[in-house]
Amino acid sequence: MERKPVRSWLLYDWANSAFATTIMAAILPVFYYDVAAKGLEENAATSYWAYSQSIAVLIVAVMAPVLGAISDYSAAKKKFLRFFAYMGMIASVLLAFVGEGDYLFASLLLIVGTIGFSSGNVFYDAFLPEVAKGEDIDKISTRGYAYGYIGGGLLLAANVIMLIKHDWFGIPDQAAASQVAFATVGIWWFIFSIPLFKNIREEQPVKRERTQSYAMIGFKRVGNTFKEIKKFRQLLIFLLAFWLYNDGISTIIKMATIYGKDIGIDTNSLITALLITQFVGIPSTFMFGWIAGKISAKKALTVTLYAYVGIVILGFFMSTALHFYLLAICVGLVQGGAQALSRSIFGRMVPDDRHAEFFGFYGISSKFAAVFGPFVFGFVGQVTGSSRFGIISLLIFFIAGILLLKMVNIDKGMAQAKEQTNDELKVEVVSK
Repeated sequence: MERKPVRSWLLYDWANSAFATTIMAAILPVFYYDVAAKGLEENAATSYWAYSQSIAVLIVAVMAPVLGAISDYSAAKKKFLRFFAYMGMIASVLLAFVGEGDYLFASLLLIVGTIGFSSGNVFYDAFLPEVAKGEDIDKISTRGYAYGYIGGGLLLAANVIMLIKHDWFGIPDQAAASQVAFATVGIWWFIFSIPLFKNIREEQPVKRERTQSYAMIGFKRVGNTFKEIKKFRQLLIFLLAFWLYNDGISTIIKMATIYGKDIGIDTNSLITALLITQFVGIPSTFMFGWIAGKISAKKALTVTLYAYVGIVILGFFMSTALHFYLLAICVGLVQGGAQALSRSIFGRMVPDDRHAEFFGFYGISSKFAAVFGPFVFGFVGQVTGSSRFGIISLLIFFIAGILLLKMVNIDKGMAQAKEQTNDELKVEVVSK
């Protein structure tokens, strides 16, 4: 394992996680509510933000199979990664020019930036097997996750200081400080991406004959995988549960800050709370790995989902900054654990020889599922005239997810995966 390519790969996660923390989760939602959507009717800002998130995720989900096919069939991963990364960087910097009433411009840049961020990750992830081999892959992958938490958290912390003490930096007010913060994301992302673009050499893929367009190949793969997954009943039930509760989790991540703003919590408290979530999440993820070893992964995952039910209820009744701090700590405690345990449970029930295929479907399908949560949140809030009913509507996703998860028999799912693998081996031997 060469250290320079590994470090360069890790630094990209450090670089682009600033977009997830500063723009998607913390500062842009507040700026959107206070500045970009100024003049809109009550609750409209929260609903429009939710719709923007849904549109962005839907576009990414539609593009994902095509991008996956390009990644597998071409030797241009770095070019595509660079293109989408620059798209996200430029959108981040352009957010600095959003002013009062420019909510359409802000929504457009959020959508473009999210496409750049998420699509770039398709090609970034595809470099992992090239920079780390064998047993090193799990270690390097986990380390990348940690680098993302730290890098995104550090820039967010710096931006929080700049917002709270904007006069120290000669900035007139928090709105202007927010605009500077958006620009810092693009600059941070660019600087720490340079090592990857400079030091990682792309391996030439095995020559594969291609008689169809990338789009046709990508969507045909998704369709074939869905047909195959239906043979694994326990895996399919778990996947349905995952689609539901993960949609609730991703909606809370994307909507928490703007929802807090809508119910009257001050900007500094909102952003500081998000910073707390970021750093609480690092040790808590490892803690749930330990808990899973004691009580089983399914039980540990169920604990996190019941915690999210409590978080949603707390969110409905929340009225003070203290409440939001408690909510942020609770989310930080369970967010990483829920995501990590979901991935490991899914992995246990996947046939040994088809990890890439099934995990590709896992990622793509979860993106499609994640469209509905923000849309439901925004629609319910707009119809009822209160964002509180938008947050409480997320209970549907968590309760339905918990009920389906209870039906999953992981041991049986593992047996089905093993049996299917053995059957395929037998067929292969006979055919030879």
